[in-house]
Amino acid sequence: MNETVPRPTLEAVAARAGVSRATVSRVVNGYDGVREPLAERVRQAVEELGYVPNQAARSLVTKRHDAVAVIVAEPETRVFADPFFARQLRGISKELTAHDNQLVLLLTEGREDHARVGRYLAGGHVDGALVISLHIDDPLPGLIQRAGVPTVFGGRPDFDGRVVYVDSDNRGGARDAVRHLLALGRSRVAHITGALDQTSAVDRLDGFRDVMPDADPRLVVEGDFTSAGGERAMRELLDRRPDLDAVFAGNDLMAAGALRALRERGRRVPDDVAVVGFDDMLPIAEQTEPPLTTVRQDIEGMGRLMARLLLRDLDRTGVPDEAAGGGPAGVVLPTTLIHRASA
Repeated sequence: MNETVPRPTLEAVAARAGVSRATVSRVVNGYDGVREPLAERVRQAVEELGYVPNQAARSLVTKRHDAVAVIVAEPETRVFADPFFARQLRGISKELTAHDNQLVLLLTEGREDHARVGRYLAGGHVDGALVISLHIDDPLPGLIQRAGVPTVFGGRPDFDGRVVYVDSDNRGGARDAVRHLLALGRSRVAHITGALDQTSAVDRLDGFRDVMPDADPRLVVEGDFTSAGGERAMRELLDRRPDLDAVFAGNDLMAAGALRALRERGRRVPDDVAVVGFDDMLPIAEQTEPPLTTVRQDIEGMGRLMARLLLRDLDRTGVPDEAAGGGPAGVVLPTTLIHRASA
């Protein structure tokens, strides 16, 4: 019969290190005020004994759960089909793991999901929240505010108040894409937008209009950030303006769908129609035929920065310095146009 080996206690670590229990507690919980030689003895004793802090007891002391909710405002079918989310979640996970925090993934699809997420956050299970893919008029910000949970948003939110967010230069990247197409001698440039209830899609459409303010309205069709949506939008564009000679798609998935539709209609890329995407998703951009010219944004880096900002603010007061005046505190990362064969 196997005997259960008792777990090492705080007292056992203190005895091994030759220090007080209080000293071990301060070191384990990350507090300052312990001289480095003593702290090193405690860390060595922790490693030798295989001591694992009791999370419940630790939470009572630190008032922290070392857990962060990552809320993706999309149904699971979209989250697990779009590599954008995998890359952003990877960045978040790396940063949280490096700081010994747990990631709690919450997805929202309907009203019941919003209520569930609101109850979970209000229950005090996590220290903060990271919100990805927020839609305009989404109830999540109100639920989060009522729960009193420190939050960082991925993407520019469309509401007022003290907001911290990380975004890419969507508008500037779109301008670069359209200018590139014009520099190739293309004059009838179309745009497949993302879902226009999201600020990233609105900003990319604004970038397109910055460069082509007088574009034929028939050259703009709303997509939905999916490959199938890009294919449908491209067919509609070809029906409206069969003479179009370039397309800027609001993301790489829609660009891949547009390439399929162009091939189906017998249009050569880039000879007849040049195509530019947005994101630079390597599994997509390098494997399309032809390989996709696109606007690169640092998706994983955005995720890491979101987590870093949240953890920094949790270590302070929970209210970011930049937002102390009541306005948004946004970090906007640059984009880069990546040249491949499609344009």
